[in-house]
Amino acid sequence: MTAVRAEDTRTRLLGMALQLFAKHGVEGTSLQMIADALGVTKAAVYYHFKTKAEITEAVAEPGVRELDLLLVAAARHRRRGAQVDHLLDGFVELIVQHRVLVALFSSDPGLNRAIAKSAHGMDGLKETMIGLLAGPDADVAGRVTALVTLCGIAMAGGSPDLAGVDDETLRRELVDVGRRLLGRPRRSRG
Repeated sequence: MTAVRAEDTRTRLLGMALQLFAKHGVEGTSLQMIADALGVTKAAVYYHFKTKAEITEAVAEPGVRELDLLLVAAARHRRRGAQVDHLLDGFVELIVQHRVLVALFSSDPGLNRAIAKSAHGMDGLKETMIGLLAGPDADVAGRVTALVTLCGIAMAGGSPDLAGVDDETLRRELVDVGRRLLGRPRRSRG
């Protein structure tokens, strides 16, 4: 198998796994189901991944990596306001880009376990985001506001109730709500 074909198969496999995970959950999806949906043998799936846990981690990895990069970029800003704006805009963008993954994360413990194995783990990522949004010396109210903002954006962005909303509208509304929750002035839409 050539490297290009192997990568294409791997990409297709991860895309199909995400679709099946969204439909049946991680626990309800078998390697055989993934192979059947792709029209390949189970051995072809094993060529790329030895376990379903490896597939689950690979499905989650791009979103976690992008979030990690976003946090690093936001933290580089000198002003806290610029950090908040960068993180909020970037977080909303990630939520909109990865709607299916976000919906799955909100409801599936199998995906949560995979994300927990990431470089910082979900707790580390969450603490970094709260620290950037609420500030280094935030009181309980500031931390609660940051957490409600993050969770609310993620829940709304991954909600099946908003699946029919186009990306641009969802992006705009999530940023506006996030800015209001964080007490940030509304930006002009010039």
